[in-house]
Amino acid sequence: MRERLEFAIVWMFVKTVGLLPRPAARAVGIVIGHAAYTLHAKLRRVGLRNLRLAFPEMSEPERRRILRGEFTSLGRQLGELCLFPRYTRQNVSDVVVYDGFENFEQARNRGKGVLFLTAHLGGWELSAFAHSLYGYPLSIVMRPLDNPFVDRLTRDYRTMHGNRTMDKANFARGIIAAMRAGETVGILMDTNMTPPQGVFVDFFGIPACTASGLARIALRTGAAVVPGFTIWDAELRKYRLRFDPAVELVQSGDAEADAIANTGRFTKVIEDYVRRYPEQWLWVHRRWKTRPGGQPPLY
Repeated sequence: MRERLEFAIVWMFVKTVGLLPRPAARAVGIVIGHAAYTLHAKLRRVGLRNLRLAFPEMSEPERRRILRGEFTSLGRQLGELCLFPRYTRQNVSDVVVYDGFENFEQARNRGKGVLFLTAHLGGWELSAFAHSLYGYPLSIVMRPLDNPFVDRLTRDYRTMHGNRTMDKANFARGIIAAMRAGETVGILMDTNMTPPQGVFVDFFGIPACTASGLARIALRTGAAVVPGFTIWDAELRKYRLRFDPAVELVQSGDAEADAIANTGRFTKVIEDYVRRYPEQWLWVHRRWKTRPGGQPPLY
């Protein structure tokens, strides 16, 4: 009963906001984001703790400004998500424009598949959605949501225009098959993991347990790893789906060492983007929860 009630509330909100003009939908989302910032003390504590770890030299007012900006970014994305059914190939450029598309195209033309390296930054839900509307559907690795009804709704929205989802629990075989077929798979690689799926690499100078699967699959298949981030551009009043050139892989012949080294490279790419757009990253996630043996907890 509780799951159905939660779903009913989510469904009514999504459908109601989806009827609004785009500026109004974004505004409603931002209001909800600011309300969450005000009311959710636990998330604020986690966010400020992360900001202190990442930016020890920063003043506390500046950290709070960044954290509030994150909730603005989350709210804006929430408003956009409600509008997904209204977006088409003809109007998607009003919302998301490409930046560096040639980098994706060059990687795709290699014919060994593309691993889309991304993070919970900016409008990450718009990344695969807009890319599919432009004619380039991909597979998305995702963990099932706790509420099965909301999970189904989310999957329906994410796959409206040809995208597919892969469950995170057993994705390796599917990704390898997709790479051999020359397809594209998107992976959010900035969440806390636990060994053995995760290895420790530096993130803001602090060891962070990070999924190494992307590196292992890239080394095994020869797929191109292309950083891609959908960033809110305040001047354009749109999102930019930015593709960078494919990351050059470390290939020394030591499989385990190479997996760790390349996971570190990919994490550094994410860190560089977070430093450039700190108000758009998910600071409320306990990114450094898993600690190397013998180290005390950070939360």
